[in-house]
Amino acid sequence: MKINPSKQKVIEAASELFFQKGFHGTSVRDIADKAQVNVSLISYYFKGKQGLLEFAVTDYYEKYLETVEAIIEQNQDLHMLDQLKELIFLIIQYKQNKHQFSCFIHRELSLDSVFVREITVTYLAKENYLLSKAFYAVLDEQRSSINDRTYLFMQLKGMLVTPYMMPNEWKNQIIGEYSHQRFVRNYVKTIHDWLDCLVAKQKDHA
Repeated sequence: MKINPSKQKVIEAASELFFQKGFHGTSVRDIADKAQVNVSLISYYFKGKQGLLEFAVTDYYEKYLETVEAIIEQNQDLHMLDQLKELIFLIIQYKQNKHQFSCFIHRELSLDSVFVREITVTYLAKENYLLSKAFYAVLDEQRSSINDRTYLFMQLKGMLVTPYMMPNEWKNQIIGEYSHQRFVRNYVKTIHDWLDCLVAKQKDHA
């Protein structure tokens, strides 16, 4: 569903300011000034700053999961490992395309923000289900005898969120649209290499 252009401007302004100043450090006036809209427009569309955050987080995760489910459906005929690799590429690409808001959400979750966690709990459970299903399918295909597969899945999840939990570690590498695309390619390759090593290890122990 396409969002009204004025509404989209407010969301983009809020995403940038939440990333830079945090939710509590950002006022409705700050958002209105950044988006070049009247403060009353934010009240009209979102019923205030908290409603704006709820809308933005919900929109982020609904589009994210729609994209994840679409790529899973699209790649069903691929080898299990290739399916997982395509899924990982899409996840990092999506998060990087919405880099600032991705960083903000993961930061809030790491701080155990009750409000953000309440909004995201259902989405995160669904993400966990889809990702774990794809990951364990690869291990099952290799007839893995690893007992610590849960820890391996935790490692994978960690790699998918690390750039957005530690944005300052990467900020010098991300300058302009081209560098975002390059970061996605290079970072995804490191995860793919990790998977290849994991699969090779399983074959050695088969």
